[in-house]
Amino acid sequence: MEAPVYIVTGFLESGKTKFMTEMITDDGFSEGERTLLIVCEEGEEEYDPEVLRKANTVQVNLESIDDMAGDALVKLDREYKPERVLIEYNSTWLLNTLYKAKKPKNWELAQIITLIDATTFELYLKNMRKFMADGIQEGDLILFNRCDAETPKSKWRRACLAMNNTARIIFENTDGSMEDGVSDEDLPYDVKADPIEILDVDFGTFYLDAMEHPDRYDGKRIRAKGRAFRMQNMPKKCFVFGRHAMTCCVEDIGGIGYLCRYKTKIPPVKDWIWLTAKVEASYSPLHGRDAIILIEEDISPAEPPAEELVYFNN
Repeated sequence: MEAPVYIVTGFLESGKTKFMTEMITDDGFSEGERTLLIVCEEGEEEYDPEVLRKANTVQVNLESIDDMAGDALVKLDREYKPERVLIEYNSTWLLNTLYKAKKPKNWELAQIITLIDATTFELYLKNMRKFMADGIQEGDLILFNRCDAETPKSKWRRACLAMNNTARIIFENTDGSMEDGVSDEDLPYDVKADPIEILDVDFGTFYLDAMEHPDRYDGKRIRAKGRAFRMQNMPKKCFVFGRHAMTCCVEDIGGIGYLCRYKTKIPPVKDWIWLTAKVEASYSPLHGRDAIILIEEDISPAEPPAEELVYFNN
C-alpha cells in the first residue's frame, strides 16, 4: 500500500508548524490515516500532543541532516507503519538531500509546499538565494504569508514563475484573505498597443505573462527582439523565437521562447532579429500546454541588445 508523502519546506518562522497543524486537523485532508510527522527543525511554535493524538499522528524529530542517513527513514516506516507521511523540512538542508536519502519503496511523493514569510522574502532571496530558490524551484504550491497592501505580489510572482513556471502561487494577507497576485495594471508595456512593443528588459515579463495568460495576447500583434532557434521534432514551418535567460543563478541559464510559424524561410539561426508577429492562443507542443504561437508578419535584422541575457527581476 502506497503512503503519500507531503513535504512542507521554508525558512525558520515561515509558518510551517501552524500550516501543518491545519493540514492534520482539516477534515477534508485527514480521514484518520495513521500519520508519521517528521520534524526537521525546532521552531518557536510546537505541535500540541493532544491534537496529534486525536489526528492519529506520531511525531518524530530529526535533529540534524545526518539523522536521515543510512536506513533511518526505512526504520521509521518499519516502526510506525504510516499510511501517510508529513515532513516539516529544514530548507537549509536542501531538498536534494531528502531525495537522495534511502526511503521505503511504498513512500510516494504527493506534494511539496513551500512557505515564504513576505516580511523577509527579499532579504533572504538576496543573501541566501540558493536556499530560498530550492523550495521555489521544487514546490508544487508556493504560499506567501504575512502579506499586506505594500507587498509587490506581481513582481514576486514573476520571480517565482521564472524559477518554476508550473507552481501554483498564493498570497495570504494579514487580514486572512487569499489571492493569486495576478495584476494586469503593472505590465511594463501597453497591451492595447498595435503592435505591443516589447523592450529588451521586458522580454522576461512578456514570456511569463503570455505563458500564464495566453488569452490576453490572442489576436494581437507584438514586436520584439530575439533569436531564431531550431529544435528537434519541430512542427513544420516553425522555429523557436526567444532569448537565453538566467532563472536563478549562473548555472541555470537556459532558453525561453515561443514557436513561430515563418512565411518563407527560417532566419539565420541565432542571429538577432526584430520579429513582428500576430499572436494565437493555442496548445504549444514546445511547452506541452496552452500557451501562444507567433505567426510571422515581418522579420528584419537587429543589433544585439545591451544585455543579451534575460533576468527575471523586473
